[in-house]
Amino acid sequence: MQETREIKALFHLIDDPDEEVFFNVSDRIVSYGRGIIPNLENLWENTINENIQERIEVLIHKLHYHDLTEDFVRWKTSSYQDLLTASLLVSKFQYPDLATTNVLQEVEKLRRNIWLELNSYLTPLEQVNVLTSIIYGYYNLKGTEVGYQHPEDFLINKLIEAKKGNTIINGILYLILAELLDIPIKAINIPRQFVLAYIKPDYEDDVDLSKDPFQRVEFFIDPMSGQVFTHKDVENYFKRVSIAPAGTYFKPISHIRIIQVLLDEFSKCFDDEKNGYKQKELKELSNLLNGTSDLND
Repeated sequence: MQETREIKALFHLIDDPDEEVFFNVSDRIVSYGRGIIPNLENLWENTINENIQERIEVLIHKLHYHDLTEDFVRWKTSSYQDLLTASLLVSKFQYPDLATTNVLQEVEKLRRNIWLELNSYLTPLEQVNVLTSIIYGYYNLKGTEVGYQHPEDFLINKLIEAKKGNTIINGILYLILAELLDIPIKAINIPRQFVLAYIKPDYEDDVDLSKDPFQRVEFFIDPMSGQVFTHKDVENYFKRVSIAPAGTYFKPISHIRIIQVLLDEFSKCFDDEKNGYKQKELKELSNLLNGTSDLND
């Protein structure tokens, strides 16, 4: 962007010690849009003062965050909320210049490798065994418990790069592949866990809520390892945590709710003074997705 007299004046005020002045200057700079980012990067490279560099970094982040907010709004209001698209948007919060081609290519390779092993005669368990053997065996994906010391474990680009992620992002990849292959696997709302369920084909499109959602599930899948759990296993889990297994826990949750869970859990990685603004922004993005029915898959 051509550096006008106003832009030069605004840049000169970035180091103003008055926080209110800097706040107003920030708003004005952000109003120029992402086109001003190269100018800010050039200013950063020619600045030796670390405090000013930090302020410039905050400004660049604000510009990226503004664009990301608009991308999430478009995703939420689109006719179909694609999980892969939204997962990449979450990655772009941390890596705003992320090139998505490699992730898309790797997902397609996985889809094709699984598709080659599937046929219409396989039972539900055999279908899932194919998914699991390719994802966790051939592809060698590793799973970790949800923790907040490693933000990269929440990001799909890092999952593809390192072949390691926590149970939430592993589960999202599993769901993406199942959906691409027309296998009726959904995320469900079991407390304190991110669990997948194979929905019986006869019930997948059934909206008769009088039927017990628990009985619609063929079996359950732990996305950390791909291990299959029975109804009895899940009943025992509810007994262990002293929670009554209400039917709502077994209803499929929407793509929007899944991404909210990812954003909410990811935000907990930034629970310190320096990165507190990131936690606030991630929660804002999650709240932005509110107001859409969980039946909208």
